[in-house]
Amino acid sequence: MKKLTSSELRETYLQYFKSKGHSIISSSSLIPENDPSVLFTTAGMHPLVPYLLGESHPNGNRLCDVQKCIRTGDIDEIGDDTHCTFFEMLGNWSLGDYFKKDSIAFSFEFLTKVLEIPVEKIAVTVFEGDENAPRDEFSAGVWESLGIPKDRIFYLPKEHNWWISGEVGPCGPDTEIFIINDKKCDREDCSPACSCGKYVEIWNNVFMEFNKAADGSFEKLSQQNVDTGMGLERTICMLNGVKSVYETDFFSDAIELICKLSGKVYLSDESTTKSIRIIADHIRTATFILGDDKGITPSNMDQGYVLRRLIRRAVRHARVIGMEACGILEVSKCFIAKYASIYEELGRNSDKIIDELQKEIDRFSKTVENGLKEIEKVLKYVQNNALNGKTAFRLYDTFGFPLEMTVEICAENGVEVDVEGYHKSFAEHQLKSQKGAEQKFKGGLADSGEATTNLHTATHMLNACLKKVLGDDGIMQKGSNITAERLRFDFNFSRPLTPDEKIEIEVMMNDIIARKIDITCEEMTVEQAKEAGALGVFESKYGQLVKVYTIGDVSKEICGGPHASNTAELGVFKIKKEQSSSSGIRRIKGVLVK
Repeated sequence: MKKLTSSELRETYLQYFKSKGHSIISSSSLIPENDPSVLFTTAGMHPLVPYLLGESHPNGNRLCDVQKCIRTGDIDEIGDDTHCTFFEMLGNWSLGDYFKKDSIAFSFEFLTKVLEIPVEKIAVTVFEGDENAPRDEFSAGVWESLGIPKDRIFYLPKEHNWWISGEVGPCGPDTEIFIINDKKCDREDCSPACSCGKYVEIWNNVFMEFNKAADGSFEKLSQQNVDTGMGLERTICMLNGVKSVYETDFFSDAIELICKLSGKVYLSDESTTKSIRIIADHIRTATFILGDDKGITPSNMDQGYVLRRLIRRAVRHARVIGMEACGILEVSKCFIAKYASIYEELGRNSDKIIDELQKEIDRFSKTVENGLKEIEKVLKYVQNNALNGKTAFRLYDTFGFPLEMTVEICAENGVEVDVEGYHKSFAEHQLKSQKGAEQKFKGGLADSGEATTNLHTATHMLNACLKKVLGDDGIMQKGSNITAERLRFDFNFSRPLTPDEKIEIEVMMNDIIARKIDITCEEMTVEQAKEAGALGVFESKYGQLVKVYTIGDVSKEICGGPHASNTAELGVFKIKKEQSSSSGIRRIKGVLVK
């Protein structure tokens, strides 16, 4: 196998698929646009949903990228060998162009010829078939023709070889590619579905030819798509023969710095190693969230809450290993230095990243002080010298007190903590968090119906109206979340809107609707979009094509769509609520009434 650094693998992957006619597109924001179903971009296909459903992409029907992703459902597992909250996904797509044969051939050639993985180390799975789709004999035949023997081609059911991002939306059977390691398994029926660890998944090729509706039915998409995903971190681990991502160049500099600041030795013992990994992982993720141009900051709701939790958990573990909280800032600077040449937003937002980290560290220090006061109160009312598990968990969830700190303080006061009850409350909370943070497509971009399309159009108009009414051309969209029932629009502004300002915005919005303005779409380069005065986060690479939607003299924005064709289709706009989202960010919830 060819040993590569993370930078080498990124470039090798992109250049390979460029040679196969794919356009290289930029990584999209970590904050999904107009999508209520996920807090963060969790897969490379999220930003491409409109195109998977049939809308044309300005850069063609063969695409590839390295997409920044965050998954927080396993946040409490961080510190082991396999979990990360932030990761990069290598992906290539066919939007109605090639299908199974070429997709499999590309993957096989890249793995065996480019990465030099021996064919005998590769096993694959394909869909075994059910009432929704037939057995995938075609994919199995392609694999066999390329040299994968039948005994390393496994047919597995929908739970293993059918991919859909949640309840509804684009989906289809997949073929997954595994690397076989030296682990032994006693089961005669051992396969990639076995949990023994013998087979390590490296790549997933999804053949999206269906759309699952809300009623559970499956219908054929207007085009056959290919959506693939290969985890950059996992692949680097496999190529370099290490068992943990923390032993790769992704984390090596940061871990060396943490050890220097704390005086601890990495891998010296399990507890220290876990704390060092948590600090490294959480601050890498927090750095990317804070550095995103969408402007997320720590708060008590949505993405801001996840960000706050990551920072505070990192600070707690810094204290555990004897590292000053201010050392967190140095770790963040280490990640900025590593990634800024790849993701330019980290460089241009570096001051903001460090400033927000410092603010949150300061807030947490005050919270810990309040927690100490709270635990003093709790101890006064303890019965039978025992602190119940729910209270111990509340101290953790509300004040950031880790269980060991609560146990230590209670022990000093002759009180025993119900540790089992704490873990039960913790497990219940974790289950709710997984369902909440990783909830999948139940609407949003996967639902391109008339209601969501109209509300999407309304967000462009609202952005323009806010600038005019508030007299602040620096106002920008900082987040958008759309369901079929309402829009939610976040924007930077320092104070609540007055009643008169809200009325004026509604009047202006409805005047635009009444003018029956046609909405047009043009494809142009990023540079041309800038020259034309289009609004948007210019995160795309030089020369990349984008779509620019224009609403008469009202709005011109870079966006992927979909949109209404005329403002008259929208109905009547009403503001239902205006509130704070996080520091310096306001939030409007609005509806369209027919």
